[in-house]
Amino acid sequence: MNKLKEILETKRVEVAAKKTKAPLLALVEQLESLPPTRGFMDAIRSREVDELACIAEIKKASPSKGVIAKNFRPEKIAREYQVGGAKALSVLTDEKYFLGSDSYVGAVKQHVVLPVLRKDFIVDEYQVYESRVIGADAILLIVAALKESELVKFMSIARDLDLECLVECHTKNEIDRAVQCGALMIGINNRDLQTFEVNVETSLMLKRFIPNSTVAVSESGIRNPHHLDQLRQAGFDAILVGEHLMSQQNRTKALRDLFQVPAAG
Repeated sequence: MNKLKEILETKRVEVAAKKTKAPLLALVEQLESLPPTRGFMDAIRSREVDELACIAEIKKASPSKGVIAKNFRPEKIAREYQVGGAKALSVLTDEKYFLGSDSYVGAVKQHVVLPVLRKDFIVDEYQVYESRVIGADAILLIVAALKESELVKFMSIARDLDLECLVECHTKNEIDRAVQCGALMIGINNRDLQTFEVNVETSLMLKRFIPNSTVAVSESGIRNPHHLDQLRQAGFDAILVGEHLMSQQNRTKALRDLFQVPAAG
């Protein structure tokens, strides 16, 4: 949890600096000129019956792995994922720890038709408005990082802005909190926040606590078709895959191989 605490403290400082450059009112003034969002949950639900939808992640680095992709071109990666069959994208925008950028969201959306989740550490309502302005269709809200009142408030603002929320949980208690706050899409992160170790069993153990009416997403550590079989049988709707795909030379092939899709032709 110390790493998460460090990241959150850094993020609050960063947000305070952003507010001095572009006050919240300046973001609000841009809202009317923005195009409609792309339906993130609709994209997940558009999958085949009894299949898993893939949310393919675009990230250059992580605190645990360092730089994952040296030749990093977000637009190219997005196109590779779309061709490979991804239903949606996740784009890391945190700069310090993941070498991301807010600009990646808009850049990616110019090259694909898929909806985009802005993956960052949301600690302030300012970032919810900011997410809409930079072109996101959905945002990540981490239960472990937020008070219940913040979670409810950020979800309400997101709803008003036509943003959808992937509410990330690590424990049964966090799932209960997410459900109580009205989460429509819950993600189980298989990464232990204290050790940073990853175990897909976390999703398998916690799935039964997610209501059937809620879109269920398994995140992190998903690397092979066996994992997909386990998660499909457990009743998940989607998987979020990042490091496994980002580390591959041919990401289109890697995505198809993961889902055991035969090569075209």
